[in-house]
Amino acid sequence: MGILSRASYVVRSKLNSLLNRAEDPTETLEYSYEQMRDELQEVKQGIADLTTQKKRLEMQKRRLEENVEKHNEQAREAVRQDREDLARQALEKKQAKMSQIEDLEAQVSELQSTQDDLVEQKNELQNRIEEFRTKKETMKARYEAAEASSRVSEAMTGVGDEMNDVSRAIDRAEQETDEMEARSEAMDELADTGAFDEAISDKDKIDRELSSGRTDAAVDSELATLKSDVDGGTEETSSTTAESEGENKTNSESETSVSDPAVETELEELRDDENN
Repeated sequence: MGILSRASYVVRSKLNSLLNRAEDPTETLEYSYEQMRDELQEVKQGIADLTTQKKRLEMQKRRLEENVEKHNEQAREAVRQDREDLARQALEKKQAKMSQIEDLEAQVSELQSTQDDLVEQKNELQNRIEEFRTKKETMKARYEAAEASSRVSEAMTGVGDEMNDVSRAIDRAEQETDEMEARSEAMDELADTGAFDEAISDKDKIDRELSSGRTDAAVDSELATLKSDVDGGTEETSSTTAESEGENKTNSESETSVSDPAVETELEELRDDENN
C-alpha cells in the first residue's frame, strides 16, 4: 500500500469515526420513516393516476356503447325505409365502435389489474410502515433511556471524583484541626508552667527562687497575723471583765511601785531588738 493510499485510508477511517460519533440513531430512524411515508404517498398518487386513466377509458367505452345503440337504431330505421345502403353504413359504424369497445375493455381490464396490484403493494407498504413506526418508537424510547442512563452514569462518575476530592479535603481539614488543637493545648501548658514568663524575664533562676521565697514568707507572715487576730479576739472577750476589775488596782500599784533599773534596762534592750 502506497503512502497516498494509506493516507486516504486513514482519512476515510477518521471521517467515518467522526460521522459515527455525530450520527444520532433516532434522527436516522426518523429520516427512514419519512422516506417510507414519501414512497407510500407516491404509490397512492400512482394509484390515483391509474384510477383516473381507467375512469377515462370507462367513460369513453360508455360513449361508444351509446354510439353502438345509436347505429342499431339507424340500421333498423334504414331497413324500414328500404334503404339497405344506409343500413349497411350504420352496421359498419356499429362494428367499428364494437371493435373500439373491445380494445377499451382490454385496456380497462389491464389498468384494473395494475390498480389491484398497486393497491395490494400500497397496503403491504402501509403495514410495513406501521410496523416500522412501532419499532422506531420502541428503539427511540430505548435509545433515549440508554442515553439518559449514560448521562446519569457519567454524572455519577464525575460526582464520585468530586466526592473523592471532597473527602481528601475533609481529611486535610481534620488533620490541620488536630494539629491546631494540639498546638493550642501545648501553648496553654507552657503558659501554665511559666515558660513564657521565663523566656521574656531578665531574672535568672536564683532571682526567681529568692522572689518566690520572699513571697512565701510574706504570705506566712500575713497568715500568722490573721491567726493572731483571731486568737486575740477570742481572749479579749474573756478577759474584758478582769481587766476592768484590776484596772484600778494596777493604776494604784503603778503609782505606788518603785522603778527597778534592771527591768528598765531589759525593756530598753527588747525595744532595740524589735526596732532592729
